[in-house]
This record gives sequence, C-alpha cells and structure tokens, in this order.
Amino acid sequence: MESWSTDFKENSNYRLQESLRMITLAFDKIDDTLLWEKPNTTGNSLGNQILHLCGNMTQYIISSLGEQPDLRQRDAEFEAKDGYTKDELLQKLTTTVQQATAIIHEASEAQLLQKRDVQGFHFSGIGVIIHAVEHCSYHTGQIAFWVKQLTNNDLGFYDRLDLTVKNK
Repeated sequence: MESWSTDFKENSNYRLQESLRMITLAFDKIDDTLLWEKPNTTGNSLGNQILHLCGNMTQYIISSLGEQPDLRQRDAEFEAKDGYTKDELLQKLTTTVQQATAIIHEASEAQLLQKRDVQGFHFSGIGVIIHAVEHCSYHTGQIAFWVKQLTNNDLGFYDRLDLTVKNK
C-alpha cells in the first residue's frame, strides 16, 4: 500500500508537469514577437509570467523545501521587457520544474510536516508544495487565456482524450 506522502508527492509532481505541458503547447502557438506584449498596463506579458513562475517555484520549492539560499528578485520578474526568447524561457521553466519535482520526490515525511517561513508566510512543507502547485496552475490558466486572445487559436490541451467518459 502506498503511503500518503508518496501519493501526495506524485500528484503534486503530476500537476507541475501538466502545467509545463500546457504552457509548452500554448507557446507552440506564438512566436517571439508576442512574448513581451501585455494585455494592458496592469497585466503581465507571457515572458513576465514565465519568469514569475520560475521565481515562485524556486523560492517555495527549491529554496525553502530544498533548503537552499533564497536568491529571488521578485520585482525583476515583472520589470523585464525582453532578454529571453520563447525557447530560452521554456528551457528555464523546464529546468525549474525538473529541479522542483526532484526536490518534492525526495522530500521526507519530516520535511513535508516541518514548518518554515517563506515569502513572509509560515507553512509546512505540504503547504509550500500546495502553494507552488496552485500558483503554477493559476498562471498556466492566465498564459492559456492570453495566448488564446493573441492568436485566436484553440490550444488543444486535451485533443486526444475523451473528456465525456463518466466516473466509475
């Protein structure tokens, strides 16, 4: 029988990988010319969204749960107006997700239950993971929405699945 911690870690990592898959599909629909466009003066570009996802996941998972120094420069994630291509940003996100999922996979039950301070909040390792997964999912939806607005294309997230199948 699988332990609760193994199941939690596997499901958390699955969700991070799913967000990465969806963002990659969305980015397949754009070129570098659309990467830094903002929907309005208060919105964020696709490039800013990826930098922000990497920063958040690094701070919460890699730094906090992974017990590494917190070097995040959050304001820079939103101030960037260029400096990366689409492929470079996808590689940065892929590398960040790979590092984060490896740390989650290796986390002990004690690390999952240990309270820690991150970004001014006090969370257990479980809370840190839930935050990072939820945050990634939230911004994946924003990225999908903005790409759809920019391109008027369906992103095909579930093209090969029958989503009308009933629960058993």
